[in-house]
Amino acid sequence: MKRLIGLAALVLAGLSAARAQADMQTEAPAAGGPAMTFEATEVDYGIIQQNAEPYREFRFTNTGDEPLIISNARGSCGCTVPEWPKEPIPPGESNVIKVRYATNRIGKFNKTVTLTTNDAGGQHILRIKGEVLQPAQDTESGNNR
Repeated sequence: MKRLIGLAALVLAGLSAARAQADMQTEAPAAGGPAMTFEATEVDYGIIQQNAEPYREFRFTNTGDEPLIISNARGSCGCTVPEWPKEPIPPGESNVIKVRYATNRIGKFNKTVTLTTNDAGGQHILRIKGEVLQPAQDTESGNNR
């Protein structure tokens, strides 16, 4: 009987300790640090002609209180190439992520760019979408217009 009571007390102590540790992990992180805030995280190229202007920009601001560092930017495929500032962005400053899509590819597209940063979110996903039209054919001569 003493063993059973001792075992029950041990189980209750273990559960209490696990609960306290879980409560500590769910608390909000301390305020402060860099914070990346975008004007928009999606850009729609719309319907464009083949070989149209390939660049679009995502404007952002460091709304935090420490310098923001973008350590990496990766397109979802080789047709989506990001350019990003390599230097730290001070608090309150704005900058852009420039994305180039290969507009020589015909058809609809929906691509992403994944940013790795030092802010609380760690990663941000930017999206580009649109449709590239095939050039119109001149029906009499067979030439592109």
